[in-house]
Amino acid sequence: MKISHYKLSVLLSIILLSLATFFYIYTTIFTPHGAYTNSSAIINGIGGGNITGDCQAGKKALPIYCVQTDKKQISISFDAAWGADDTIQILDVLDKHNVKTTFFMTGGWVSTYPDMVKEIYSRGHDLGNHSENHKQMSKLDTASQKEEIMSVHQKIEELTGYNCFLFRPPYGDYNSELINTIYGCNHYPVQWDVDSLDWKDYGVENIIKTVTTHKALGNGSIILMHNGAKFTADALDTVLTNLEQQGYEIVPISQLILKDNFHMDSTGRQLND
Repeated sequence: MKISHYKLSVLLSIILLSLATFFYIYTTIFTPHGAYTNSSAIINGIGGGNITGDCQAGKKALPIYCVQTDKKQISISFDAAWGADDTIQILDVLDKHNVKTTFFMTGGWVSTYPDMVKEIYSRGHDLGNHSENHKQMSKLDTASQKEEIMSVHQKIEELTGYNCFLFRPPYGDYNSELINTIYGCNHYPVQWDVDSLDWKDYGVENIIKTVTTHKALGNGSIILMHNGAKFTADALDTVLTNLEQQGYEIVPISQLILKDNFHMDSTGRQLND
């Protein structure tokens, strides 16, 4: 039986459309590293936001503790929630070493020290989000979590014009729901793998030793420090000198992390797909 040219063209169109549909479904359901994931998470981004990647490690969603990289790069971060007396000293030491870092600020700190926020920004550092009220956010409902995040985001943007996209949960406290909420607010959740323990006020030498000889210190590490801690500003110059002597380049977290096409291992290390 002969097939008319019209019927043949219709048949070919159906076949091509079917192949295109199959290819689209396949490429949106399977991640580049071969793991099955939720197709809507890829289309819409993690948590319904715009950031594409995979924050799941097994059954748990994880924040970024460190980053896998062949570059000898690390990041230093300062949590700003109480006081600002030593902030200019910290900024001056960072300028001396030509180092840019990341400051995670609570909404209360931003409101109390707006000029300091502007100063940090003017010196070229990341402005990070540390929640409005420094609560245990895993205990909040989703709406309250979003309010804690976006309130600080709005304050920072109104004050400096900076579009904040890094978030550190207070106390390092999180659950899978919070991690997805953070990504849904178009922020990357950031922890640390090297804790300076400066908040324990053990002294200058203790901070230096804890950071520079830490067992987790390596390429892609994120170091936790605090402005407002008793000995941090006095220890910082030696810490930076020692890290530089070890060959590390210190970069802001915004430069260290992978922005998309990433997945996590069980330790919270962010890896490229």
